[in-house]
Amino acid sequence: MTRTRKPLTRTELAPLTRAALGPGRTLTGVERLRGGTKKGVYRLTLDDDSTAVAYVWSADEDYWDQPDPDPRDVFSHGTGLGLFTAAHDRLAAAGVRTPRLIYADATHTHLPADAAVVEDMTGGSLEDALARDPREAPRLLDRMADLLATLHAHTGPRFGKVAVVDNGGSSHGVTCEQRITDGALRCVAEAARREPRAAAVRRELEDTIHALAAAVRPRDRHTLIHAELGPDHVLLTPDGQPALIDIEGLMYFDVEHEHVFLELRFGPHYDVLRAPGLDEARMRLYRLSMHLGLVSGPLTLIEGDFPHPERMREIAEHNLQQALSLLKNAV
Repeated sequence: MTRTRKPLTRTELAPLTRAALGPGRTLTGVERLRGGTKKGVYRLTLDDDSTAVAYVWSADEDYWDQPDPDPRDVFSHGTGLGLFTAAHDRLAAAGVRTPRLIYADATHTHLPADAAVVEDMTGGSLEDALARDPREAPRLLDRMADLLATLHAHTGPRFGKVAVVDNGGSSHGVTCEQRITDGALRCVAEAARREPRAAAVRRELEDTIHALAAAVRPRDRHTLIHAELGPDHVLLTPDGQPALIDIEGLMYFDVEHEHVFLELRFGPHYDVLRAPGLDEARMRLYRLSMHLGLVSGPLTLIEGDFPHPERMREIAEHNLQQALSLLKNAV
């Protein structure tokens, strides 16, 4: 049976708003912002025309319908207030801008869910800004490159989610490249079950993954990365400074994992963000793994009740073509 999902109402969000912002202002409007698949994101408008944003983590807001994730798996379902607050605090300590946390509630006092209220970044997304005014692109991308340099200057003692490693824990797996390899093989299996073209080349994809993994040399540096950093996950302050959102997946890992995603999502703008010294063997393995994940993930998501399946199908199709192209060039 398909779950009936209803956005939270102004009445339902009013107690959280009062707790976060004080009883002296009244919540007059609520808008559920489009794009979130793991949590609800709501813009709160108050009677003095000020705004804030509420994050809500609940089963009704999570379209992936995943069982309780194991945070020791670095790529487990990245959702929840604990991951968010750990990532927020780590970014703040690193000097990397993210919306300021105003209030966090894990007690379910004001909603039957974990929730947080953060500042509303009113400058819009970097993605929209790049499309709206190409003349501003060099300035904005230079600022983004500076943010990346600050972020990637920080390291951890082990790979894993920030919430785990910063609390002294460790993740499943031996190395970053082994975790990527194992994940890529699972993505091949998931894609093959859902897409005949992937099934037809499953053996070739698996052989290529193993060959690319064998070319990677050991390394012991674990860099602080966002892990899903596209221009849609960057908001701008009123003066045009970038700030990271959707930060629950923040982790210590190989920086190449960040760069294959930047390369995909920033497209022709990526050259400004490219960093020296990247390991090309890791880039080749991680690039194929990323494309495979962006086939299996969207195809899995649209088996449920995600409200915008066409966009997910487009993502899966584009990344399938990219994976097939990489397979052809690797042969």
